[in-house]
Amino acid sequence: MVDHVDKHYGQFHALKDVSLTVSRGEVVVVIGPSGSGKSTLCRTINRLETFTSGSIRIDGDELPQEGKALAALRADVGMVFQSFNLFAHLTVLDNVTLGPIRVRKQSKADAEAAAKVLLDRVGVGQQASKLPAQLSGGQQQRVAIARALAMNPKVMLFDEPTSALDPEMINEVLDVMVRLAQDGMTMIVVTHEMGFARKAADRVVFMADGQIVEEATPDEFFTNPQSARARDFLSKLITH
Repeated sequence: MVDHVDKHYGQFHALKDVSLTVSRGEVVVVIGPSGSGKSTLCRTINRLETFTSGSIRIDGDELPQEGKALAALRADVGMVFQSFNLFAHLTVLDNVTLGPIRVRKQSKADAEAAAKVLLDRVGVGQQASKLPAQLSGGQQQRVAIARALAMNPKVMLFDEPTSALDPEMINEVLDVMVRLAQDGMTMIVVTHEMGFARKAADRVVFMADGQIVEEATPDEFFTNPQSARARDFLSKLITH
């Protein structure tokens, strides 16, 4: 999927020869210290960031540079950010149906029916007629997940999806993500939530200084990290 990707911001080398293959139905959790390149990697997969060299393929298709082909491929890649990015002037239901109607060309009735199922699935079905400002942060993030799922994506990217939430709201979002993982959604998750990594990941990818330092199953990584960088990172966590 990601093949020898480099990314520079001027003189700063943000991603250094990163290669990562994610299989269909696999949940890969990317962890590492701040500034290690995790979010940059996530954003390059969706081409929200351009990259300097290398290639990225989704389902065998090379990521296009721009234009309609990029928009079409982006529709196959769901993205959930730290900030919820909901349209403040639209109801929850309209936020979720906008993409399917405009991009997937679904009828309004079909899009609304599917959206209601998804909103129920993420536990905010009762909030469909409300505006985002009337919801808690945890509820807004769950709407954002439903909005991404409404496009029926091939892969879901999560970039620190709980970092902007109050502690008591984090679990309600992580629970939705755990259920998605159990349902077989292909997921790449950048997170600081080690409990989620242990519980839901098929594979943990540890990044530092713009590189993938090691990859392992959660059990192997948390009990027997192979690199000094990973051991140092884990030793600084309160619980591991």
